[in-house]
Amino acid sequence: MAGAPLSAAQQTAINGLVAAGRLAVVPVDLSRARAFLHQAKEALADLPNVTRAQNRYNLAYDACHDVGEALLAVYGYRTTNGLGQHDALGRYLKAILDTPPGGTAARRFDQMRRSRNQQRYEARAVTAADAELAATTAQGLYEAALASGIPV
Repeated sequence: MAGAPLSAAQQTAINGLVAAGRLAVVPVDLSRARAFLHQAKEALADLPNVTRAQNRYNLAYDACHDVGEALLAVYGYRTTNGLGQHDALGRYLKAILDTPPGGTAARRFDQMRRSRNQQRYEARAVTAADAELAATTAQGLYEAALASGIPV
């Protein structure tokens, strides 16, 4: 493990995800963690240049997802194959980032995931406010990941 040590509550929550078949234990992969964190940083850098709310929202969502993948890799986990991978990632983020400000961003990611499904499957429009909150969430998750000790 290369991130900050996990609390008993964090480890218990993650163990529950593993026991439920939502996460698998894999070797820690710092190269993967760095690559995903770099992708998130690049997406965050582009966000101010994106003018359409839906595109901005989707780019922010992708940055959030990349941060989650980085945190999985740094602690030696991955989501299992099949349906519900993004849900599992959201649950993992809430387990790892369980205090503010990262905890707030982790809970928002889960809300974003549900909203994104509505966009995809119900053609729900994305507002400028939705996109701005998504961008703020992505930045918050990125900062929380850095604070958790992911080596960059």
